[in-house]
Amino acid sequence: MITRRSFMRGVAASAAFARFDEDGMAAAFDAAGYVSRRSADDVAMDEDFWFEIQRAFTVDRTLVNFNNGGVSPSPRVVQEAMRRYLEYSNGAPVYNMWRVLDPQIENVRRRLALAFGCDTEEIAITRNASEALETCQLGLDLKAGDEVLTTNQDYPRMLTTWRQRAKREGIVLKQVSFPLPPESPDQLVEIFEKNITPRTRVIHFCHITNLSGQIFPVKRICKLARERGIEAIVDGAHAFAHFPFKHADLDCDYYGTSLHKWLLAPFGTGFLYVRKAKIPALWSLMASEEGNRGNIRKFEEIGTHPSANALAINEALNFHEGIGAERKAARLRYLFHSWAKRLEVSSRVKILTSFDPQQSCGLALVNIAGIDPVALSNHLFNEYRIITTPIKHAEFEGLRVTPNVYTTMREVEMFVQAMEKVIRHGLPA
Repeated sequence: MITRRSFMRGVAASAAFARFDEDGMAAAFDAAGYVSRRSADDVAMDEDFWFEIQRAFTVDRTLVNFNNGGVSPSPRVVQEAMRRYLEYSNGAPVYNMWRVLDPQIENVRRRLALAFGCDTEEIAITRNASEALETCQLGLDLKAGDEVLTTNQDYPRMLTTWRQRAKREGIVLKQVSFPLPPESPDQLVEIFEKNITPRTRVIHFCHITNLSGQIFPVKRICKLARERGIEAIVDGAHAFAHFPFKHADLDCDYYGTSLHKWLLAPFGTGFLYVRKAKIPALWSLMASEEGNRGNIRKFEEIGTHPSANALAINEALNFHEGIGAERKAARLRYLFHSWAKRLEVSSRVKILTSFDPQQSCGLALVNIAGIDPVALSNHLFNEYRIITTPIKHAEFEGLRVTPNVYTTMREVEMFVQAMEKVIRHGLPA
């Protein structure tokens, strides 16, 4: 097992990277070298390894942040890169930003395409998953009576977008339900298949849901849609850099994600993937010249926006790849299982997220019978400064818990003890 002393000795000996205390990057790269021959599941339990990763962050340790599903903090090296680019931009914006920095964004596009496993000309850099997905939702040609099939657990903003099209254009939004957790991925495919009608034109679904962390069998659903001439839009807001996959594992035509969640990139970054053959027919949110009709960059025409955010994505990719996607996913699952399996021994507790690694990773939902999740979330924050997300859905409710790689086992223990106290004694009057 790697020890802190041996780790830091290795860091000091490395001439390829700056000192860890200076930029926080050496840990991710050097630590990976020390554990390269060990399984990801073994490394997931190595607190000395993760101690060095945790030190790369500037988070407020007086808070326990278990709401990384909304937006995650960036490691110090990403923050510093963004500040550096922003300061340079302000030296002479019209030159430094537009003529020097903006062309460098092409390198970020190449890096993202490599990470996602697609052609560089199929990646547009956006401000978030909402912008990416709404480009698809509003850019597809639909007419009155056309059906969009989705679930009642999809992201509210995306459902609002479809409802707007329904109100303005007369399309039909059809939402289906699925159990938590489902029996298997097969059940999810079957639910979509049996709800397809001759009027179905689009299937919109999450790669991993924001409510319970359920992972969907994307490739099978996309195949189901393609065989019937139906467009499939995949909401990957919580998936990219959460657990490892490539485009070949999905074989989707449209994919939108945020990078300020699990990639730990600057706030307000994301990307849109559109299969090259689909680009010309998809309308952009903001109009672009006709000559750009087949160019993925037409989806980036949003007016003046900062270069710094996009350029700092490179450092986030470096950090993510330095840790290793398999190790990161194994650690996130380990954190989930650590708290969930301890709590589920109580008959009052129901974990609404599957423990099957094909169906979940680091985002999970827990319910305590008889305890209102909003009141529970408020109690955890007021008494322990633990940040969680209460979920109240028409069919279920619970507390969404999303730790990240900077989370310590001491923080997990604090959460478990607080929850156990509530299970035994209820919430204070």
